[in-house]
Amino acid sequence: MIPSKVCSFLIVVVFYGSTLVAQHTLSGRVISVEDNGPMAGAEVYDQSTGIHTLTDANGQFSLSGLNTGEHHIAIFSYGYTVWERRFEMTADSQIEVVLEPLGINLPEVVITLQRQKVFALRQLKKVEGTAIYAGKKTEVVALEGITANLAANNARQIYNQVVGLNIYDNGDAGLQLNIGGRGLDPNRSQNFNTRQNGYDISADVLGYPESYYTPPPEALSEIQIVRGAASLQYGTQFGGLVNFVFKKPNPVKKVELVSRQSVGSNALFTSFNSLSGTVGRFSYYTYYNYKKGDGFRPNSHFDSHNAFAHLGWQLTDKTKLEVEYTFLDYLAQQPGGLTDAQFYENPDYSNRERNWFAVNWNLYALKLKHQLTPSTDFSFNFFGLDASRKALGYRQNRVSQSDDTTAPRELLIDDFSNWGAETRLLTRYGLLKNKSVLLVGAKYYHAKNQQQQGPGSAAMDADFTLADDEFPNYDRQAAFTFPNRNLAFFGENIFNINSRFSITPGFRLEFLKTESEGTYNNVFLDLAGNVLLNETLEDNREFKRNFMLLGVGGSYKLSKNGELYANVSQNYRSVTFNDIRVVNPVYQVDPDITDEKGFTADIGLRGNYNGLFSYDASVFGLRYNNRIGEVLKTEERPNAQGELVETGRVVRFRGNIGDAFIYGVEVFGDWSLKETFFKGSDNYKLNFFVNAAFTQSEYTASEENNVKGNEVEFIPAVNLKTGINFGYKNLLGGLQYSYLSEQFTDATNAPQDKQDSQRGIEGEIPAYDILDFSTSYTFKKWKLEAGINNVLDNSYFTRRATGYPGPGIIPAQPRTFYTTLQFKF
Repeated sequence: MIPSKVCSFLIVVVFYGSTLVAQHTLSGRVISVEDNGPMAGAEVYDQSTGIHTLTDANGQFSLSGLNTGEHHIAIFSYGYTVWERRFEMTADSQIEVVLEPLGINLPEVVITLQRQKVFALRQLKKVEGTAIYAGKKTEVVALEGITANLAANNARQIYNQVVGLNIYDNGDAGLQLNIGGRGLDPNRSQNFNTRQNGYDISADVLGYPESYYTPPPEALSEIQIVRGAASLQYGTQFGGLVNFVFKKPNPVKKVELVSRQSVGSNALFTSFNSLSGTVGRFSYYTYYNYKKGDGFRPNSHFDSHNAFAHLGWQLTDKTKLEVEYTFLDYLAQQPGGLTDAQFYENPDYSNRERNWFAVNWNLYALKLKHQLTPSTDFSFNFFGLDASRKALGYRQNRVSQSDDTTAPRELLIDDFSNWGAETRLLTRYGLLKNKSVLLVGAKYYHAKNQQQQGPGSAAMDADFTLADDEFPNYDRQAAFTFPNRNLAFFGENIFNINSRFSITPGFRLEFLKTESEGTYNNVFLDLAGNVLLNETLEDNREFKRNFMLLGVGGSYKLSKNGELYANVSQNYRSVTFNDIRVVNPVYQVDPDITDEKGFTADIGLRGNYNGLFSYDASVFGLRYNNRIGEVLKTEERPNAQGELVETGRVVRFRGNIGDAFIYGVEVFGDWSLKETFFKGSDNYKLNFFVNAAFTQSEYTASEENNVKGNEVEFIPAVNLKTGINFGYKNLLGGLQYSYLSEQFTDATNAPQDKQDSQRGIEGEIPAYDILDFSTSYTFKKWKLEAGINNVLDNSYFTRRATGYPGPGIIPAQPRTFYTTLQFKF
């Protein structure tokens, strides 16, 4: 229990602390130069403090809680130029602001520069809404300013200014996002807390944190990324937060239509169509996105339908209610993995014709935002998921083994049913002559998911029906329920010591309960395939744990445009039900597998020099205790007497491999060559960027043989992306080069064997480099985009899969082309 004196103190801080320092209010009205009418939904930012608000239906706004001194105010709205002024606040003030439209005939370069100015204003401030980002390593991807293959969701281009990301290339037009970093497995971005518009979208945050759904980039305004220090506010993951922020409804039009039709190599076709607008206090944004293609390998066809709807009601000037629904349904044929020998002979080869993968995703969300006082904001999110994923195929330990079309296929069916609620209260208060910020919140998460594993049919089609009656002695059968519960309380406080220096301590108190309830079949065959044993065994487990994570961050303003930041936060990752109970012919799971713990630390320098050069350079350290990983071992299985015996097969053994330490340097720089050498002309754009991560790692302790002292898997020592973005009037373009050095895929650091003709599961991923080119041209309401990915047609791979879509090497795409025609009305 929290002592009553502490509660009394918090109440005093929240409701009366603002009287300790002199604070003022800037209010006013925003109108359009076109008709002198009010501008509803214009964003008003105080860049000095991060305080922001929106204009109401009458174009009026009020920024409260401004300290005496200089404040840099910026106001902008969709399709209008940015208005900026500096004010010396000594008392309450009122202003009237007139915004000018960008104009449909302005060159695209000018519009892009204005968008970049808005993007600079939208960098994650110390405080955003009911979230605190002070002292954290944060990155924002602004989709409006990107020239890339959006139709295929090319993550290599979209995330080209996010440092150190390791990206799997599946060649599936971006149906799934696979990103990792700092030694974290990229598979379905499972080491990040993935959200859209602030709420969870993964299959099961606790038991199965993989993301089978990824929003299309055409629908997004920005992607927010917060590294490991996000563990206190958003969840305990080592990777941090990835939050997809959708485009807002057009605040000045009743109806806006955007239609994008794209075609590309390998019969790729995508159609993205959105509607948005505002009518009085009601606003909406909705889209439908269709994708289909054949992939560059045989047996790679996919077909996807995705829809989204956002409805918003501005109930009062201080209260807004939003409802959102997301739908995704897709079916993909999977060509399987390759051995090293097969890859180097022909990376386009496939020996799996009967492997299929299906996803059905339904996300719901209800969001309430309310301003309790001029200094206090409240938010509430309720979200739910009703979804399924089904994997069907011929999956064998020997990847080279041809598909036996008379044998049953393995079928995995997962049904996800979960819901959660998160509430936050953020208040600004005066303390010791400076303004501080307090955030407190709570989250409850409830899941009850089902998993079945067993024989599918021996047919060729996508028949996701269990055939256990037809194949009763199939050796991989299981049926489990996974009830999960999570209650968390969190808080952070920005203590502004003076105008330059702030400290932000925080905590997260977790109550976790994860369970597995069900049965699996223990089938033992002799060498002739005769059944010696077929028994059904119960396997019920329960894991309860309560713990607290702590963290602290600091920020020091070196100048108006430069900041030194640092933070250290504890992290935690619970074992997933995929870790606990999935029978896999490729790897074996340690029955005593347990949770991972550790911490993440960052210290860096970021800022902007005279509008010419923006930068973020940092060093990081990640301590990973009880790291879950894989080593090569001889498989053990129970015999007819229930005794564990070695089968003679070498498999990957998945368990708590040991303790690891990962450290490195991450550097990002963007240099405006145009502002440096061609400052007088607004018709040109020319930027050069460098994004580099240099990472080292070591297993410092392990009970497994030949692990201690090894490098940690999924870590290229060098991860580089660099390129130029250019433009002239309505023509924009970008050329990007990417290079990743070699990386291991298991804790034993097994080297690559190019002659391996059996498995393709073990070994290094060799170094690779890729060149991408994209361009666009805008003419009035039309926009034409085109580009080439992997310009040099390099043959490479980014992944050795242990399960679907493999197992084995998953080749990356060769040279591909795309073109998009957009109409906006």
